[in-house]
Amino acid sequence: MKLLLINPRFPESFWSFKWAVDSVLPGKRTVNPPLGLATVAALSPPEWEIEIIDENIESIPLRPVADIIGVCGMGVQFPRQKEMLTYYRNLGYYVVAGGSYASLCPERYETLADSVVAGEAEYIWKQFCRDYEAGSPKHLYQESGVVSLADSPTPRFDLLKLDRYTNVSLQFSRGCPFRCEFCDIIIMFGRKPRTKSCEQVGRELDALRAVGVQNVFFVDDNFIGDKNVAKDLLRFLRDYQRDHRYTFQFGTEASLNLAQDAELLTLFPEANFAWVFIGIESPDEESLKETKKTQNTREDILTSVRRIYSHGIDIFAGFIIGFDNDTMSTFDRQYRFIVDSGIQVAMVGLLTALPKTPLYERLAGEGRLLPGADGTDNTSIGTNFVPKQIEYNTLVREYRHLYDRLLSHRTIADRIQNKILHIGAAQYRSLYPMRQQVGILARFAWKGLLRGGPSRILNFARSLRGARLEQIPLIVSDWIAALSMKEFAQRHLLVGNEARQGLLHDRFEAIQRRFRKYVQDGLVQISLDSDRPTPHVSLRLEGSVDQAFYRKASRALRDLLDNTTSTVTLHVSQFQEEQSQHWQRLLRRLQSNGDRIYISASEKLKDFLEVDSSVFNLVLEPA
Repeated sequence: MKLLLINPRFPESFWSFKWAVDSVLPGKRTVNPPLGLATVAALSPPEWEIEIIDENIESIPLRPVADIIGVCGMGVQFPRQKEMLTYYRNLGYYVVAGGSYASLCPERYETLADSVVAGEAEYIWKQFCRDYEAGSPKHLYQESGVVSLADSPTPRFDLLKLDRYTNVSLQFSRGCPFRCEFCDIIIMFGRKPRTKSCEQVGRELDALRAVGVQNVFFVDDNFIGDKNVAKDLLRFLRDYQRDHRYTFQFGTEASLNLAQDAELLTLFPEANFAWVFIGIESPDEESLKETKKTQNTREDILTSVRRIYSHGIDIFAGFIIGFDNDTMSTFDRQYRFIVDSGIQVAMVGLLTALPKTPLYERLAGEGRLLPGADGTDNTSIGTNFVPKQIEYNTLVREYRHLYDRLLSHRTIADRIQNKILHIGAAQYRSLYPMRQQVGILARFAWKGLLRGGPSRILNFARSLRGARLEQIPLIVSDWIAALSMKEFAQRHLLVGNEARQGLLHDRFEAIQRRFRKYVQDGLVQISLDSDRPTPHVSLRLEGSVDQAFYRKASRALRDLLDNTTSTVTLHVSQFQEEQSQHWQRLLRRLQSNGDRIYISASEKLKDFLEVDSSVFNLVLEPA
C-alpha cells in the first residue's frame, strides 16, 4: 500500500520569517516541519510505503504513485487543502482529509474527500487503515472519546527533510485549563491537559539527536497547563541535557502564570529553554476580563515579563486588537507596552472569531459576523466581524499604522535596549557551526544592515550600547526577526508605504502600455479586478510570445508587486518548447514575490512549465 501525506503551503504571514529564511539562514526553507503527518505515518501499518511532502519546502507531485493521498491542514491552509483534495480526487486517487481544521469543522469536507479524519488520530487513523485494507472505508472517522497520549508513537522523523527547517517540533501535551473566549484549543483538546510520559519524550529526543537536530520547539498550546507534570518533565529534560552535553535548545508556548511560579522559572533555564511564546493579548485588564483571560490579570504584566527575562528566558508574544472593550487609545497602549517590555517577536493580530469558539457563538448571536469573511487568519489586514467601538476601516488603518511604528528602526532598537536591561544570562545561543555563523553575520550585515541605510546601521549600533558580550547573539537574532517582520509588513500590508497605496491603476496602465502590441495581436489578454479585498491582475498568454515579452513582464510585474498589495495570475494557454529558458528566467526574477503569484495552465503544460509550487501558487484546477 502506498500512502502519500501532504502538508499544503501556508499563506505567508509574520510567522513565516521569510526574509530570514531566504536571505540569512543557510539552506533553510521554512520554520517547522509537519509533526502531525510524521505521527500519522507512525500510526500506519509498518508494511505500508509512506512518503511525506511538505509543500512549504518542496513542490508537490502532480501525478504521484500512490493508493491513498492524505492532505492535512490548519484553518489558514483550508483553501489550498480544498484545492488539493479536489484535484487529486478528480484524477481518481482515494483522498483523505485531516488536520486541525477538519477536526474543528468536518462538515466543510463532506464533498471534498473520500474519507475525513476528524479529531486526534491515534485511534481513528488505525481504524481507517484497517477498513481501507478490508475494502470498506467509511466517509467519516470522528474521535469522540479521550485519547491517551501514552498511545502516541514516536513520529516518523525519518520521513521529514529535517535539515530544511529552522526548528523541529515535538509535542508533550494537549489541552489547556483556561477558557479564553477566542481560542479553539479547548474545543478540540479539552480543558484537562493530557501528557506523554518522560520516557516517550526521551525516545523522541533520542531519535532527533541521532540525526543531529539541536533546535526543538515543543508545540504544546500550553506547556505548563498541568504544572506538576510539566515540572516532572523539566527535571527529566534537565538531567537529559546534562547527560548529553546540552545537545538541545528548546522553545515552547506557555501561559503568563509561568511568572508566578519560582520553581518553573528555575527549571526552564536548567533544561535549556531559550524562549517561550506567551499569549499576552492586551495590557488592558478590562479587555482581558472580557475575553476571560483572567490568568493574565494576577499581577502587572510588565512585572511578569521582566521576571521571566531575569531568568534568561526570552519572550515571544501574541497581542490582539479588536475586543469590544478596545477603543482608539488601545493602539497607543499596545505600542507603549510592546516597546517597554522589549518584546521583539510581537505578533499583533486583529481579533478573529474562529468557528465554534465561544466568541464565534456570541458574535453570531449578536448578528455581528460578516457574511463571507475569512475566519481562519488573524494575521491578515481584516477580520470577520463588526467591531464594537472602532469603525472597521479605521481599525484596519490604525492596525497598519501600529506596525509601522513598531517596525521603525528606532523602535526596534528601543525594544532591544529595554530587553537587555532586564534579561539575565540568556539561554539563546547560535546552534550553527562557526563557519556558518560567520556567513549568517555577513549576510545579515550586507542584506540587513547596509541595505537599510544609515538609519538602520546607527540604530543597530545603538541597540548594542551597554550590552554584555553574551547578549550579542540575542540582539542579532532580534534584528533578524524584526527585519523579517518589517519586510513582510511592507510587502503585504504596505506598512510605511501609504503614499504608494494609490499606485495600482498607474502600474496597471503601465502594464497595458508595455503589452499593447501583444494584446492587439491576440497573443496576450490583461485584466484588473480591483473590487476584491486584494486587487488582482490577470495576464493570459494565448499564443507564442518573443523573448522581449518575458523581459518586459519581469520588470512590469516586479514593479507592480513591489508597489501595491496586488496579486497576479499568469494563465498559460499555449507554450512553445523554445520559450522554456525565457519562462524559467522570468520565474527566477519573480520568486521573491512568489507567494503573491498564481500560475494556471492545462495539465499537459503544468508538467512542461516546471513550476515549483513551494515558491509560486500553482493553480490545480484545470485551466
